[in-house]
Amino acid sequence: MRNLNLDQLQTLVAIADLGTFAAAAQALHLAPPTVSLHIKELESRMETALVLRGRRQAGLTPAGQALVQEGRKLLAASDDLIELVQRRASGREGLVRVGVSAGVSTRLLPMMLEALTRKNPGVEVKLEAVGSADAMLRLKASTLDIAIVASPQPVIAGIRLTPWRNDPMVALLPASWKAPRQITPQWLASRRWASFAPATQMHGLIASWFGQAGYNPRPFLTLSYPGALKSLAAASQSAALLPLEEVEDQKRSPQVQIRQLSPRLMRPMAVAHRHAPAPNPAIASVLEVLADFAT
Repeated sequence: MRNLNLDQLQTLVAIADLGTFAAAAQALHLAPPTVSLHIKELESRMETALVLRGRRQAGLTPAGQALVQEGRKLLAASDDLIELVQRRASGREGLVRVGVSAGVSTRLLPMMLEALTRKNPGVEVKLEAVGSADAMLRLKASTLDIAIVASPQPVIAGIRLTPWRNDPMVALLPASWKAPRQITPQWLASRRWASFAPATQMHGLIASWFGQAGYNPRPFLTLSYPGALKSLAAASQSAALLPLEEVEDQKRSPQVQIRQLSPRLMRPMAVAHRHAPAPNPAIASVLEVLADFAT
């Protein structure tokens, strides 16, 4: 049985992304007849039509859509394999794919990467923004090496979870607001506040803080990145609930004020990775650096 031709698969992905055979040919630096031949041979290999050929646009059949969706993963894996071989050939240790959830401090990440570079310059980290639940599944599927996730997480065979940080949450408020020394659910529920996107565990953590006090207010806005939430408070648009670690750089800003929450709200995080009797040295190096930043 013939294996898939990655060049042909790349051609199909290019057609899906760009919409026409001609655009795919130009992007891939191929002659138009070569693009047509790639698709013809790929359809022959799959024994089904993959592309709907129109006068102006080329679409995908359901089979073509499925092949493109899974084919992207195959092409990414191929790139990773080439990168791995080249790194090993040059004496470098390797690439480590780290999934980072929305609640991870954007202040901590550069500090951790800098520490890794000092300790082991041969290791390169590829950061990917991914929700905690998806990160656990990707660890199981070996498309991530390490993930920083909200805690707790359901137990998955072969995945080790190590408590990492337990940071207090605080309210970041516009400087113009007259606010008490401690922010309660009752006080904040009647004002504009922004939260993390509903798909994140941070959103659930904040909703639970309100819920335990008998409130169920809707956020003014939901966003995926801490930096965007901070900018809302700085622009006097709304309050934002964030980990204290995330707002350390705002302590001297004249545009905002930081208040403790009452009752206290903590954000627990864990480091997840696949358990292996002999861990990859590059992965072990990243885990060691993460441990240095644990609380």
